[in-house]
Amino acid sequence: MKKTAIVFLFSALALSCGKKEKERELLWEENFDGSELNESVWNFELGDGCPNICGWGNNERQVYTKDNHKLENGNLIITAKKINDSTYTSTRLTTKGNKEFKYGYIEAKAKIPTGQGIWPAFWMLGSNIDQVGWPMAGEIDILEYVGKEPHMAFTSLHTQDSHGNTINTKKTEIKNIEEGFHTYAINWTENFIEFFIDGNSVYKFEPKDKTTEVWPYNQPFYFLVNVAIGGNFGGPEVDDSIFPQEFIIDYIRVYSN
Repeated sequence: MKKTAIVFLFSALALSCGKKEKERELLWEENFDGSELNESVWNFELGDGCPNICGWGNNERQVYTKDNHKLENGNLIITAKKINDSTYTSTRLTTKGNKEFKYGYIEAKAKIPTGQGIWPAFWMLGSNIDQVGWPMAGEIDILEYVGKEPHMAFTSLHTQDSHGNTINTKKTEIKNIEEGFHTYAINWTENFIEFFIDGNSVYKFEPKDKTTEVWPYNQPFYFLVNVAIGGNFGGPEVDDSIFPQEFIIDYIRVYSN
């Protein structure tokens, strides 16, 4: 090898070693330590959605309670149960009014429940939903899984422009998604939202048109974590033999971009 080539090689290596990737600043994290949820952060949404939004808008079968969750070994565990011939119970949590974020790299580590009729989700809604309604407020589905479609993860966005329909979406096949823990994340900037599963990019939404109807993502959003049962997306059939099922969340973290 010529001397000039050797000098060039070592210079390139030195530059590479000298560069440090931009470190993200941790803005907030929930590690689910302790024995009880922090209710200054987390709200419970209870019941079947009636009378305002029966079946939570999707003909879901579950009734949400405060009793279908626990904190154990640094995990949040939401347990979906079949109580009797016609009653299913679960838990739905939000950070509305308590922890809301505009932009950032947002990640959760979770182990999903499985089986026909199960529908766990880690998602976000716009903080102005009480003023403008859904879907004008916007929705970010960082993770959705439905047991009737094994090995598939859904990442979606709902806007007024899409009339709330699942148009801005990606279904990604992940063979081992039902096994162990996986990470589900978004990188949300003023220009785009990019979705990641286990660190791999799976979908990016970057519209040129940034009207409110197309891009409601220039305001704070809050988190929701829940397990639904049946409904328009998770059902309609439900295999009662699968219950109980657990949705286990290790952490939720928010970093700067």
